[in-house]
Amino acid sequence: MTDTGGSPVVQCPVRRWRDGQWEVTQDSVAEESPVALLFNSIPHVVMMATPADLEDLGVGFSLSEGLLEHLHELRAVVAEPTEQGHELRLSVTQERLAVLLARRRNLTGRTGCGVCGAETIADAIRPQPPVAPGGQIGREQLAQALAALRAAQPLGGQTGSLHAAAWVNWQGDIELVREDVGRHNALDKVIGARLRQGLDFQSGLALITSRASYEMVQKAAQLGIRMLVAVSAPTALAIRLAQTTGITLVGFAREHQQVIYTHPERLA
Repeated sequence: MTDTGGSPVVQCPVRRWRDGQWEVTQDSVAEESPVALLFNSIPHVVMMATPADLEDLGVGFSLSEGLLEHLHELRAVVAEPTEQGHELRLSVTQERLAVLLARRRNLTGRTGCGVCGAETIADAIRPQPPVAPGGQIGREQLAQALAALRAAQPLGGQTGSLHAAAWVNWQGDIELVREDVGRHNALDKVIGARLRQGLDFQSGLALITSRASYEMVQKAAQLGIRMLVAVSAPTALAIRLAQTTGITLVGFAREHQQVIYTHPERLA
């Protein structure tokens, strides 16, 4: 296998059966790398992720998991390669560091681990305030975004094994896409990218190519995202959280069909 020095896609020699004969060729395979998250050089958690847009991941994860309450608590974020993976070094205010140290844990997360930092049920099932009212997208505009998303996943197109998350405005235009082997990571990368660009979460919705589990809805609620659209199914707990927080949750989203589970007023 080719060593690409941190590339999100590597080339792997394979023997492939196709159209009645064997061929020896190269296959594009998604990279999966351990990423250590450190706050002021103090280790917090290790996640498995695709080594691309890691600064977005660090910012998005920190805010969507409640490790930081506000972006202004973050002073800098830097991703650095190591011999075995990557380190995400986040510099935070001393006040926030004191809070993190009080609840410090050093954990290893699976790929896209949604609640890998939770020690108790109360940590995992965090209460969330309701999202703001308003916002709406037409069915044709949502179908437009779903069709456009297929062509907006270059890494997934090469490997066939990556999740994607996108930010879609209320007019149906895709403004941002991020990809990762972990579905939670892909959403965190979109969240982090918007925060780093100084953008809020009132101008549209999050579209994900995976199922809508509880953790995905919780991340949306944490940032005030009012609508989450998934190409696969939601879970019952995700539906209950979306209902109580006012989030419009859509599953089985295709160009020709969508299933609305909560707050249908945002899909016209």
